[in-house]
Amino acid sequence: IFEVNALGARFDGLLQNNSDILAEWNTIWHAHGRIVDDGWTAEVAIPFRSISYDVANGDWGFDLFRLVRRKAERIRWAQIDNQRSSRDISRSGTLTGIKDTAQGLGLDVQPFVNLRFKREWQAPREDDVTLEPSGNIFYKITPALTGTLTFNTDFSDAPLDQRQVNTGRFGLFFPETRDFFNQDASVFEFGGNNLNNDVNGRPFFSRNIGLVNGSPVDIVAGGKLSGQIGTLGVGALIVDTAGTETSDNQILSAARLTQSIFEQSEIGIMFTNGDPTGETENTVAGGDFQYRNSTWFDGDTFQADFFYERSFSSAFGDDDAFGAQFSFPNEPFSTRFQFKEVGENFAPALGFVNRPAIRYYDGNFVWRGRPKDSWVRWFEAGTWYNFITDLDDRLETRENGAWFGGMTQDTDLAFINLFNDYENVPAPFFLPHNVLVPAGEYEWTAAFINMETSIGRPVSGSFEIRCCDWYGGTMFRTSAYITWRPDSTWDISAQHQFFNITLPTGDVEIQIYALNLTLNFTPDMQLKTQVQYDNISESFGLSSRYRWEFSPGSELFVALGESGELLHGDHYRSSTTQMSVRLGHLMRF
Repeated sequence: IFEVNALGARFDGLLQNNSDILAEWNTIWHAHGRIVDDGWTAEVAIPFRSISYDVANGDWGFDLFRLVRRKAERIRWAQIDNQRSSRDISRSGTLTGIKDTAQGLGLDVQPFVNLRFKREWQAPREDDVTLEPSGNIFYKITPALTGTLTFNTDFSDAPLDQRQVNTGRFGLFFPETRDFFNQDASVFEFGGNNLNNDVNGRPFFSRNIGLVNGSPVDIVAGGKLSGQIGTLGVGALIVDTAGTETSDNQILSAARLTQSIFEQSEIGIMFTNGDPTGETENTVAGGDFQYRNSTWFDGDTFQADFFYERSFSSAFGDDDAFGAQFSFPNEPFSTRFQFKEVGENFAPALGFVNRPAIRYYDGNFVWRGRPKDSWVRWFEAGTWYNFITDLDDRLETRENGAWFGGMTQDTDLAFINLFNDYENVPAPFFLPHNVLVPAGEYEWTAAFINMETSIGRPVSGSFEIRCCDWYGGTMFRTSAYITWRPDSTWDISAQHQFFNITLPTGDVEIQIYALNLTLNFTPDMQLKTQVQYDNISESFGLSSRYRWEFSPGSELFVALGESGELLHGDHYRSSTTQMSVRLGHLMRF
C-alpha cells in the first residue's frame, strides 16, 4: 500500500488477510503533492527494485483509492462496495502489459555509524560512550525473493511501548515495534485470524529475540529471507544474540512456507528453534490452512482458518495447540465462530502463551443496516460470547453480551455494550498495591460505552467508560484520547486511563498518562516526542526522535531517551539518560 496526500506526506505498508495493515513495513519510493487552484495533484514513482514480483507475470493486481476526509467519502477504481472494507483487495483491478523491467543487480547496501551515550544516575553511577558501525544488506536473489543481512542492529528508533498496568491473572502482550523484525513480518504470520484475534498460542513472536528474562541483549548479526518462489511464499530468519553474564550467545531461528491454492487461499508450515535464555532446547513445528472465497455465496465472502502446532521442550516435554475459525464478514448479516485449544505444556520459547491448558470458544452474530437519506451512515446490533474451559471441560471464564451502535455520515461512532461475566479463580492473585482477589467463583453484570469522533476534524478523540460490578466489588474505568492538529505541521495527542477498583480486600486507583507530539518540518523531516507515566510503578519515560531522510533510504537520526521515577507524584528521580546519533546512507546497485 502506498499513500500520499496534498502536502506530499507519505505512508506505505503491507496488507495481510484483506484486513490488517502492517504500517512498520518501509521501502524506497518517491512522491510529491501540490495544492493548485482547483484542488491538488500528486506524482508517485515506485522503483521496480523496491518491490518483489514475478517478472514472468505481466498482469498485476492493482487498485486506486481516494479518501476525502471532509466528506467522509471513499472513491475506488475497482468494484467499491459498502459491504467490503477499504482493505479488501479480493476484487482489485488488473494492471496489464508490465514487461522489460529492470532491477539492476538487486543489491542495496545501507551502512550506519552510531554514536551512543548512556548515563546511569543511580549508584554505582556509570557513563558509557560507544561509536559503532552497523548496517543492513538487501539482495534480491530473484525479483520476488529478497535476502537480508544485518549486523550490530540498532533499535534506537523504536518507539516507547504503550504503557499498560495488569489488572488480570495473565501476562500482557506488547506488540513488536522494531523495524528489522516488522519488515516483511507478514510472511511469518501463522494461523490466520484465529491467532490474530487472540494472541495466546502464537508459535513465533519476534519480540522474544533480543530479550533475556526481560533484559535487552544486543543482536550481533542476523539474516532473513522473504518473498515468493512462484506461488510458494518464503520466510526465514536466523539471529545471533549476545550472551549475558550467565548465558552464552544464542542462535535463534524461524521459518515459514506458504503455498497459494484455490486463488485466494493458502496452506503453510512453520518452524522455530532456540531459547533466548539458553536454558532449554526448544523447537516448534506447525501447519495451517487459510481459506478465502468471495464468490461461493453469491458474491459474499466466506473465510476459514485452521492451525495445528506442537512444541518440543527439554524442560516441559511435548505438547500441542490447535484451532479453527469460520467467519462470514458480510452485510447485512455477519457471524464468526472460533475454537482453540492450548495444551498445558505447550511452551514455544520464541512464541507467546499467557494462558495454557485451556479450550477457547468465541463468536458473534451481527446485523447492520444502512438507512437511506439519513444522518446515520450505518447502525448495527450484535451479540457475542466467549467461553474458556480447562482441558477437562470445566468452565473457567464466560463472557457474553450484546451491543448496539452506529456511525454518522461524518464518521462519528457510538456504541453501548451490556455483558455478563463469570470467573472461576482457582488460586488467589494480587492487583497493584497488593490488593487480593481471593480464589472462588464470581459473576457480575456491567456496561461499556464507547464514543469516537471523526479523525477528519482538527480536534478529534474518543472516550470509553466501564461500570460497575467486578470480582465481588466494583470497577469504574475510563479512557480518554484526544488529538489536535492545528495545522499541517503539528500533531498533538494526549491519553489518560483511569481505574477505580473497590474490593472487600482493599482499594486501588490506577492512572496512566501519555502525551505524543509530532512536528513535521517537511514530509522528509520530523520530530516525534513521547511522554508516559503511571502511578503504580511511578515510572516516567520520555523518548524524543528526530529523523531527516535527506534522500530515500539515507538519513540522519537522533534519539534522546530518559527514564526515572516520579515519587509520590511530585519528586522526580532520574534513572537512565540515553542519546543516540545515527548517520546512514543507502547505496543501490
